[in-house]
Amino acid sequence: MLILILYFFIFIVAVQISYYLGVFGKFAFAKAQKITPKRIPISVIVCAKNEEENVTNFIPLLAEQNYPDFEIVLIDDASSDNTLAIFEEFEKQYPNVRLVKVKNNEAFWGNKKYALTLGIKAAKKEYLLFTDADCYPTSKDWLTAMSSQFTMQKTIVLGYGKYEKIPNSFLNKIIRFETLLTAIQYFSWAKIGHPYMGVGRNLAYKKETFFNVNGFIEHMQIRSGDDDLFINQAANAKNTTIAYTPESFTLSKPKTTFKDWFTQKRRHIATANYYKPLDKLQLGAFYCSQLLFILLPIILLSFQFQWILVLGLIILRYLVAWIIVGFSAGKLKENDIKVWFPIVEIALILTQINIFITNIFSKPVHWK
Repeated sequence: MLILILYFFIFIVAVQISYYLGVFGKFAFAKAQKITPKRIPISVIVCAKNEEENVTNFIPLLAEQNYPDFEIVLIDDASSDNTLAIFEEFEKQYPNVRLVKVKNNEAFWGNKKYALTLGIKAAKKEYLLFTDADCYPTSKDWLTAMSSQFTMQKTIVLGYGKYEKIPNSFLNKIIRFETLLTAIQYFSWAKIGHPYMGVGRNLAYKKETFFNVNGFIEHMQIRSGDDDLFINQAANAKNTTIAYTPESFTLSKPKTTFKDWFTQKRRHIATANYYKPLDKLQLGAFYCSQLLFILLPIILLSFQFQWILVLGLIILRYLVAWIIVGFSAGKLKENDIKVWFPIVEIALILTQINIFITNIFSKPVHWK
């Protein structure tokens, strides 16, 4: 029995190394990206629901972008706080701000995709750049950096949405590692020619691309997924590219309690159930191999069965993974995370198991 477990462990290590070197290495070892300004007209779209504090702080940062031709489309999704009033003041203050007021619709109540669709229709520019109400660009050249990756063929640009660092917070390290690992995955698969998701914190595409697939209509009944489900549906090898220059990043305020972050990740993982079968397979194979990489050697080492070989395989996998994560973290300016890699990876895997089990017995709560 132990010999079979050993063989299976060797197979799992091979799977992990194949993912890290064969797939994730495409991004980790990619050349530094250059910014070639395109100066194409862009509509920045922000959808907010009860975000009065965040929009007060972050919308002015969007208005300060160093870009010649852009508008900001602010969508108030039936907020019950002062979000709409603040948006109305911004509309008076900035000539390039366009306001979309969304009232509750019985058929689409609480559905962010409905609100976004109205905002996209109201946008006057052909190129759309999305971010969330709790996000802000890390540079005044964010628009330049993201739009520079558009070409005649590449009509979807996947960006990176970072989270702010919180000193002396282990939870913050887990959150930022999970964000980094997710980005490594969707950037790498996009470079291979198989894009499967993007994040609404930093995402751009042409309006034409949106309407070519009838917008969110195929998954309108699913509350979440205005970003990843849309990309899963609309993106392909020909029309999708990535942006990873430091100027192209956005920053968000991370959750500060495990409960809040756990709830957020429950929504994200539940949405992945609606991905295309091949995408679910590749994601499932990776996460299962991660879990088995931790569990199988515990069994083998507890019996001291071929312990030298087992330790050697563990070291090999960690060395390969650490190199890939390290190079990727350098590109995405998350260098402090790679130091904590083995620890935060185990913590993340255990959390994901908890989320999978919890989602089986109850449905996560979506858009506020």
